[in-house]
Amino acid sequence: MAAKPRRGLIVTADDFGLHSRVNLAVEQAHRHGVLTAASLMIGAPAAADAVGRARTLPELRVGLHLVLADGDAVTPRAGISALLDEHGRFGDNMVRDGVRFFFLPHVRKQLAREIRAQFEAFARTGLTLDHVNTHKHFHLHPTVLGLILEIGREYGMRAMRLPFEINAPLWLRPWISRVRARLDRAGIVHNDYVVGIAKSGRMDEAAWLAALADLPTGVGEIYCHPAFAGDRVLSHGMREYRHADELEALLSPRVADAIRDLGARVGGFGDVLRG
Repeated sequence: MAAKPRRGLIVTADDFGLHSRVNLAVEQAHRHGVLTAASLMIGAPAAADAVGRARTLPELRVGLHLVLADGDAVTPRAGISALLDEHGRFGDNMVRDGVRFFFLPHVRKQLAREIRAQFEAFARTGLTLDHVNTHKHFHLHPTVLGLILEIGREYGMRAMRLPFEINAPLWLRPWISRVRARLDRAGIVHNDYVVGIAKSGRMDEAAWLAALADLPTGVGEIYCHPAFAGDRVLSHGMREYRHADELEALLSPRVADAIRDLGARVGGFGDVLRG
């Protein structure tokens, strides 16, 4: 495995494909701002639009944002009925679902089917798979992570997000260490830390400048959820998110200057970790 640069920075937008307002924000933040990567919800309503935009942005690194909670599935409901609610969507009770993933073989089988379907759908886009992560960091669950590692290698997965924020609570650190060890054993490269969990939906210019002024060494990923303003929330779980402020931060000259001053290697996971 290639040695990591002393300092690298990946700037990612999650939920690419969720809505055309998100997709346009990703395009603008990449063309005119500091955004280097995006994580695609391949089963989301505006996924086809996102893929079309990505094909016109050869420097944008696109990964798979696996959705296994609070979102749309790729597999028809008849094939994964144990995973979906009465509306044909993944629910948001991740504790309950995590227990079912672990203890119920028929649920695990359906989970594997859906994970494979999302990898397959991404592969059909023809886009290069830069990285993999999960909506709401569900790959912290050992069963989910194990299935992703098993299935992902068949589709060329080489990098995953390690959702470890420097100020993470002490109780979470041993769990993160186990995830890191599993990724390392599998030969999957990953960032050293992230910024964006504690301020999810609130990564405005002030938050960016504060984070950039105090970044540790190693490879970091700053992720956010930019979108243009609209007349309704993108999802119930993001009703308090300040998407437009996050887009403004990605377009901010002050943020761009602060990143340049770091002297860090920037790009997607493939550029920063494997180049």
